[in-house]
Amino acid sequence: MDAAFTEEQDEIRRTLRTLLRERCGPDEVKAAVQTAPGYDEALWRRLARTLGLPGLALPAAYGGVGCGVTELALVCEETGRVLLPSPLLATAVFAAPLVAALGTEAQRADLLPRIADGALTAALAVPGRALPEALGLVGARDGAWAGGGRAGGVQARPDRDGGAGWRLYGQVDQVPGGHSADLLLVAARAGGYTRGRTLLFLVRAGADGLVRTRLTALDATRPQARIELRNVPAELLGVDGGGSGSGSGEAVAEALAAVGTAAAAVLAAEAVGAADAALTRTVEYVRAREQFGRPIGSFQAVKHRLADVYVAVQAARSAAYYAAWAAAEGGGGGTHGAGGREAAVAGGLALAQALEAQRTAAAEAVQLHGGIGFTWEHDAHLYFKRAASDELLFGPVHRLRARAAEREGLFGAADRASYGGHEGCGGSGGHHGDDGPGGPDGRDGSDGRDGPRKAVTV
Repeated sequence: MDAAFTEEQDEIRRTLRTLLRERCGPDEVKAAVQTAPGYDEALWRRLARTLGLPGLALPAAYGGVGCGVTELALVCEETGRVLLPSPLLATAVFAAPLVAALGTEAQRADLLPRIADGALTAALAVPGRALPEALGLVGARDGAWAGGGRAGGVQARPDRDGGAGWRLYGQVDQVPGGHSADLLLVAARAGGYTRGRTLLFLVRAGADGLVRTRLTALDATRPQARIELRNVPAELLGVDGGGSGSGSGEAVAEALAAVGTAAAAVLAAEAVGAADAALTRTVEYVRAREQFGRPIGSFQAVKHRLADVYVAVQAARSAAYYAAWAAAEGGGGGTHGAGGREAAVAGGLALAQALEAQRTAAAEAVQLHGGIGFTWEHDAHLYFKRAASDELLFGPVHRLRARAAEREGLFGAADRASYGGHEGCGGSGGHHGDDGPGGPDGRDGSDGRDGPRKAVTV
């Protein structure tokens, strides 16, 4: 592994940092989130057409820049530093790779060039508030996140006229960027009971029966929406192959997992950028704020707290960079191969570490700013809300680590605890073998101690 960035990667970072410093200060961020789309549309057009951010990781054949996950992670580290409200995450990290992986050639030729030049924004709508489960970041890979049957999730059925179209019914909560996206990628269950599978469908903005409501989110810089689908016309992403092909449930699950591997690295880098910015602002404040005739930053207790935050941020940055490198090198072969598994594990652990560092940096920023850190006018609360919101949307941290441990096979089936709402094998309802619930020694616990065995938590 070459840990040094190329000259081109350094230039991308420098150029974007300079532009965001000029156009995305705290006042501009607060003004942008109050607009109808929730972001500065003029700044988004400039980022798209001048720097090519939406198409940074798309192939040049479709109007993209042709870079990879590493460059996208560096970009999101800078956008996280200023808490940039934009469709970048929803469009370039979640939606565009799915179109590229699953779409037909006609769909790719129609959608990807418009995404690359910023003319088309997109969002991924996953039912049940289960975005991290759908992306394979947490939980067991059993498809439970998609709902099923006649209740729950989003249901899809072919048009009655026998055409190639579909109709969607259901509701999706907490869709990042869903209120303003021009295109929605909706995960829905099709095939009924006998051939049930989860597929992705394209829903255009303004479709009949589509109701989108912007929610009051904890983090206003990452707006979310509730999507209601009432007999909405939709187009299948890819080709419906039943049990095989790009439109099969297995292919969709593979594509979502591959996107989750890259997204984990990108989200980790974004969290590191926000944590680093919060730390930098706090250091500047404790150097200027005086107490008892000296800067409060000169007190040993303050130094120790900031040193701990610095170590956490630097460790998280290293983990995020490695996860981005692993995703770029080995994530393209799926999650079953050695390279794909390493990238998935590295991404999950990096995201967990980055979320922890972001939460610590934001909390210390509020505390060390004293009374002003709790006020609405100060910027510290923006970083604190981003930290809390990210863990709710993409975590929690212990489930990210549990999933990484499961992928790596660190624990046997007998020691794996249930997590994320799925039944594990380590609880009291697990299988005890042929010797009965008392075990071969006649005791109640299979670990040789009296009483029920405690599940191992990761």
